[in-house]
Amino acid sequence: MEEIIQFLAGILNREFIRAVFSNPRVKDNVVKAKLRPMEQKGELLFQLESFTKTQAFHKNLTVEETKDELAKLLEEFCQVQVETVSEDITVLLSKKGKATIKRKRKKVQAKSADLSHNRKKKYILEEGIVVPFLQDLGVMTQDGKIVRTKMDKFRQINRFLEFVEDILPQLDKDRELTLLDFGCGKSYLTFAMYYYLHELKGYDIRIIGLDLKTDVILHCNELAKKYGYEKLTFLVGDIADYEGVDQVDMVVTLHACDTATDYALAKAVGWNAKVILSVPCCQHEVNKQFEKQRNLHSGKMKSKTEAMEVSEMLGDQLASMEEVLGPIMDYGLLRERFAALVTDGLRAKRLESEGYETQVLEFIDMEHTPKNILLRAVKKGSPAAKSRKEAEDCERFLKIQPTLGMLLAEQKGDK
Repeated sequence: MEEIIQFLAGILNREFIRAVFSNPRVKDNVVKAKLRPMEQKGELLFQLESFTKTQAFHKNLTVEETKDELAKLLEEFCQVQVETVSEDITVLLSKKGKATIKRKRKKVQAKSADLSHNRKKKYILEEGIVVPFLQDLGVMTQDGKIVRTKMDKFRQINRFLEFVEDILPQLDKDRELTLLDFGCGKSYLTFAMYYYLHELKGYDIRIIGLDLKTDVILHCNELAKKYGYEKLTFLVGDIADYEGVDQVDMVVTLHACDTATDYALAKAVGWNAKVILSVPCCQHEVNKQFEKQRNLHSGKMKSKTEAMEVSEMLGDQLASMEEVLGPIMDYGLLRERFAALVTDGLRAKRLESEGYETQVLEFIDMEHTPKNILLRAVKKGSPAAKSRKEAEDCERFLKIQPTLGMLLAEQKGDK
């Protein structure tokens, strides 16, 4: 290990461009780290950026501090990808500490790293490079500049493509892939996905966008034909009833309202989709169930029949639950937000129960609202009974019946 530390320390100079530390030994801590050179007041420093599943942390280090940090990083990660002006270097570390170094000399030297502290943000879709669909959607001018009033939209599109970029290793590049975008709307992100995956990355993909608005779907199909996107099609249809394909590799659902998200997630699980990206919207279902509980507890239930049904479902637990959750349930706004968090937490746990490695991430919302949670799920293994039990225990305690749990049970034939 000391030999590797000395080797990496020896290339910490102005020819060093970047290093990416990946394949962590412990999956629930820092999942990736990046190291780059920078300059402040004439001194060469190195910025270390560490990523957990939900956050990023930065710190600036001197050369000596960076050397000390290398020892910790090499204990935490099994792979390091290093780029210098003249070389590409891969370092592989086995569980027993055995190191393998692969060095490849560049035929043409790369440009030195930008050493400025506040570098300009590098986007996947860059300003100045003309992208036809961005022009037609009003985000970009004819000469490739971003319309100032659409800069937020431009950043949001790029942010979404960063999430897509992270899951590229999960997508098979040797065959045609099928992607479904449920509730695609004006399809900013649908066009962005096709352009990025097919035009920039060379994937053989077929993308189907589905929405209920006939005029929007007609316009999107016209644009796809105009760009020559032969495998990008848009259909009018409902998420719950769609049966147009037998196999799907990736399902995207952005701002499908209320339980429409649940139907999309259940469809994705039923297809055994490798990747799911979902930004839920308007989680009303659980909040309505909470509201019925409050009305029953306070004697405000309008219908006696409904009161009997809710009372039978809640049993003796209502009073104790009200005592515990009263500080939240007493206030409509807090109850609504709590219901939304419960809904998305249970969705994530349900996906885990189906064998998906699921992350709950912060996403810049397309409509500038606080609804900025993104669920990213990648199929990794077999169904997890523990996660299913956790979801069921939570639902049982709160006395709620979210749609996704019921849909998945129906798929399995559970009663």
